[in-house]
This record gives sequence, C-alpha cells and structure tokens, in this order.
Amino acid sequence: MDDFKRRLVHLLHYPNISWNTIFRLLKKDPTLSLSPQLATDDLFHCSSLKTYSHISSNNISAELIHEQIRQYELNEISVITLFDREYPAILKEIYQPPWALFAKGDLSILNVEPKLAVVGSRQATQYGKNAIQFLFPPLLEKGVVIVSGLAKGIDALAHECAVLNHGKTIAVIAGGFYHIYPKENMNLARQLMKNQLIISEYPPDTKPLRWHFPARNRIISGLCRGTLIIEAKRKSGSLITANFAVNEGREVFSLPGSIFNVNSIGTNELIQQGAKLVTIAEDILAEIKY
Repeated sequence: MDDFKRRLVHLLHYPNISWNTIFRLLKKDPTLSLSPQLATDDLFHCSSLKTYSHISSNNISAELIHEQIRQYELNEISVITLFDREYPAILKEIYQPPWALFAKGDLSILNVEPKLAVVGSRQATQYGKNAIQFLFPPLLEKGVVIVSGLAKGIDALAHECAVLNHGKTIAVIAGGFYHIYPKENMNLARQLMKNQLIISEYPPDTKPLRWHFPARNRIISGLCRGTLIIEAKRKSGSLITANFAVNEGREVFSLPGSIFNVNSIGTNELIQQGAKLVTIAEDILAEIKY
C-alpha cells in the first residue's frame, strides 16, 4: 500500500467523515500529504471536516486506525481505492462512487462481466423462490455474476442459488465485515467470504446504520449492467436500487406478479414505468450480453 492509498484509507476510518469531505480534502490537497496539518479555519465550513481536524490531532485515534489497517492483511481483507487499477470501471460511472471497496473473498470476481443485480422482498414468497430457481441456471451458465445485498429473503436466496449452481456472486453489505447483518445470514456470509466475494465501502469495524442500506444500493446497481427486481411492495427498498439503475442509464428488469399479491405491486408498477418484463432468462441475456 503506497503512501497516498494509506492516507486515503486512513481518512475513511474517521467517524462521520462523508464522501463530500474526502472530495474537498482531495481538491485542496491532492496527495493528502498535508491534510492533517491543514489550517482549521479553512475546514470549519463543514462540520465533518471539524471532526477530521479534531481526530487528526488525536495521536491515540491515529494509532488505533493504523493498527486496524495493519490487521487487514492478516484477516485477508483487501482494500481497493477509486484510484487503483483493480477498481471496477463501471462503478466509476455512478454518482459518488465509493472512495474505496473493502473486500474479502475472490477478488477476481470483481472484474468478471456481465453482472446482474438481483434484489427483492425480505419476505420472499414461494413464487419468488421458484422464479430464482427457474431464471438463474441459464444466466449462471452464461457466466453472469449475481450481485445482491445479503439481506433476508430474495437477496440471500439469490446468493445461495448462485453458489448451488456453481456460479459467481458478490454480496454488497451495509456496515463492515465485523458486523454482518442480519445475523441469520452469518453462515452464508462466511461461505461467500471463502469462495465468492463480499464488499463494503465501510471499514470492517463499522456497525451498519439505517442510512447505510439505501446508500449501498447504489453500489449494487452500479456494479452491474442491469438490475432485476423480484417481488417488491409499493414502498420497497428494492425500488431504490431500481431508481439508481435508471439514473445511471442501466437496464431494469422486473418479474411480473399477481395483482392480488402485495409483494408484486412494486414490480408490476416498474413494468408500467418501462422496466423490461422478464419471463425467461433470455429476456435478461439479450440486454446484458458482454
């Protein structure tokens, strides 16, 4: 890890530091070599920069962060910054791409194409499960990487189906590796860390906060050429992911459902709004062939 990367990763460990804070610091100090010594008067326009200035002067905090970073290699945790060659080019295209990806598992999957984001209801029905089991094998056979969020329900089923069918999958989590949520997916997370890939934009010791979940959805869709929504209520977090995909000019696919099923209201409305209706895997492959 070179000096610039070390300084950037170090910054990402500061509590409450925002994407915009890092951006301002990089504009003022592109190498980050002077940031800890920047005049506090120049930083007071942003409260998180005040926090940065305060923490930078705290040697104990700095030493603790340094020790945390040192432990990553021992725990087989990789850090890929926005400025590294390994950073996925497609992710750089989104609004506010993560400054870094903390990764554990098979890093080669990160640059396999094409990728498909798959999200849906946490209360997956048998219909949703059947749809995954029907649609996924032909996709995985063609080398499509399944990207999801390790959440309960459709997300977990998507990861599990990819593994069972000898495919590749990436889980994008909210918070850090040391605080997997939900706890019931801990065994699945361990399995993915060993043979697949888990990534986060947050350092491993970060506890997931409510706003981390919608924020990580931009990474799920941002890594992929298309996003498939399988079951979603009218006000569903899955629709946030679909909106990110639309805003980035990516394909949006939606599984149609019964008009009597509350879990299909969101997916049916997406189709009304222009998402591609999916009934077979070829509906997806035709749009995301690489």
